[in-house]
Amino acid sequence: MAKDYYEVLGVPRSASEEEIKKTFRQLARKYHPDMNPGDKGAEERFKEINEAYSVLSDAEKRSHYDQFGTAEASQPGAGGFGGGFGGQSPFGDIGDIFDAFFGGGGARQTGPARGDDLRVDMELTLEECFAGVERDVRVTRQEACSACHGTGGKDGKQPERCKRCGGTGQVQQARDTAFGRFMTSRPCPVCHGNGRTVSEACPTCRGTGQQRRSRTLKVRIPAGVGDGARVRLSGEGEPGFRGGPPGDLYVLVREHPHDRFVRQGSDLHVELGIGYPEAALGDEFEMQGIDGKVRVKVPEGTQPGQEVRLRGRGMPHLRGGGRGDLVVHVAVRVPRRLSAEEREILGRLRDLRKGGDGDKGFFGRVKDAFR
Repeated sequence: MAKDYYEVLGVPRSASEEEIKKTFRQLARKYHPDMNPGDKGAEERFKEINEAYSVLSDAEKRSHYDQFGTAEASQPGAGGFGGGFGGQSPFGDIGDIFDAFFGGGGARQTGPARGDDLRVDMELTLEECFAGVERDVRVTRQEACSACHGTGGKDGKQPERCKRCGGTGQVQQARDTAFGRFMTSRPCPVCHGNGRTVSEACPTCRGTGQQRRSRTLKVRIPAGVGDGARVRLSGEGEPGFRGGPPGDLYVLVREHPHDRFVRQGSDLHVELGIGYPEAALGDEFEMQGIDGKVRVKVPEGTQPGQEVRLRGRGMPHLRGGGRGDLVVHVAVRVPRRLSAEEREILGRLRDLRKGGDGDKGFFGRVKDAFR
């Protein structure tokens, strides 16, 4: 005997048809693949149980198996997941097992449900992000029908409790399976899960109680907001369902790139072009910041690309007081054309550097040259 089906099910050879059926139900529930996702061992065990039951549940096959150790439907793989019960599936239909285990599925929520959130984009300049602005935004959303005032009934008639489901929005159906009788819930086909119906629908909204409208809302954008930030307007989204709260409206900020400043968080970066004499000798410059003129002191011996940081002259911090920094990147400009006097001075500087007047150092020689 290649396989002992009694041992597979764990029942004695004298087991009655009812005992075999009861044991199979317990094992099928335990080893069903949907109860053991990803467990290959449980899947193989379920196939064995299925195969054994397909033989022992059939009186003729069981008799043949007891006498000869084989049965026509007892070849490996004869069971499986598809109709391997020899037409005598204890579940009636393979789909019933999912209803028995998982309540039938497909049931729809009938209680209050929150409305959907909405989103609009708002484009701002860096200066507007710095100062904060108040803008109007236009949003299109569902609102209560103006004709029926949201009831869905003609001339504003109030909806009545659905007679089919008694106002629950769900209808129950009894199903007999191998595990006994199970009750499954489905959305009511009359009220479609709402629990209420109208005798005559509003012609404007066709009984939905809602119609699409556009509204203009004022939005306050705080100072320091940046690209990708979201400003939430609570309760300004789509309306809720069955008495649920409305969703929210999110305003997504899109910041335009600036022609001079580069933003990194709350810091602003800007380039300052100076000549090589100013870089060598040091100087003080006035330049335009995000909120007015600022003075930048370039120290003596500044190198190309060196940074000068002005504390507190950047963007406002969105959460908390204070501001970021203005980071000035010094760019040393070399002139393409020189006047005769400039050539003479630079020539003297070059000769001085070649002359080895090392005691004065480089900057001392620069000062002598420009005198």
